[in-house]
Amino acid sequence: MTEKQTKGYVHGFTPEEQDRLYRQARFAEHRVHDRLPFWRSRNLLEVGCGVGAQTEILLRYFPELHITGIDPSEPNLEIARNRLAGVPWADGRFTLKLADGARLPDATDTYDSAFLCWVLEHVAEPALVLSEVRRVLRAGSPVVCSEVQNASFFLEPYSPNTLAYFAAFNDHQLELGGDPFVGAKLGNLLQRVGFTDIHTEVKTIHLDNRTPGERAEFLDYWTELLLSGAPGLLEAGKVSEEVVEGMKKELKRVGHDPDAVFFFSFVQARARVG
Repeated sequence: MTEKQTKGYVHGFTPEEQDRLYRQARFAEHRVHDRLPFWRSRNLLEVGCGVGAQTEILLRYFPELHITGIDPSEPNLEIARNRLAGVPWADGRFTLKLADGARLPDATDTYDSAFLCWVLEHVAEPALVLSEVRRVLRAGSPVVCSEVQNASFFLEPYSPNTLAYFAAFNDHQLELGGDPFVGAKLGNLLQRVGFTDIHTEVKTIHLDNRTPGERAEFLDYWTELLLSGAPGLLEAGKVSEEVVEGMKKELKRVGHDPDAVFFFSFVQARARVG
């Protein structure tokens, strides 16, 4: 059987996107890094470390941890090296490698934990990546995967251009070989490749008049995330300039609406090597 390949990254590889990944990591930190099971870990594998945004947070939370981050993009890794070099608590505690998650260069039983965040949505064969992760983990090691479930998105007031744009965004990601709905499939994927003690938690961001400040901040963040995909969608002919401009106006209107609602869920799965 021929291995599937991804054909691109829906957000693009611009300097603006690399900066956005750092802001995204900080913004979602309290949701993604809540109660992670790495206190006894000493040698963690981070698959798809990108520009090192999550790496820095993990090293801050777990002061005895050494992280090996792998990513298929050398420019991303170079940025990660430079950024982490300026982080005092990261000194001597990370190794970054150019590698494909579906073909890890490490020997069996190398690591005692693994972390994947917003990675499997961008790969063509997430089961293959998870199978490789399981191979390089020792018995009893924990793995944590946080992934999107884009079908959960809801916005009030009704915003037709934004919904049309988001549908095109998801379709484009599927065509590139990714999966914007992979969060809901994590339990099946982990079980399929032999992980045990699998638990999934749906983490919902439900912001309304009870938290107006956080709602406004999240709408700004979400607007930035959506617009990061606009150049690729426009180039591929998936959306028109009118839809993009309409979305911008709608999101601005939502941001000023006293009864606005933002709703989105992602899934975090935790498992162990049996």
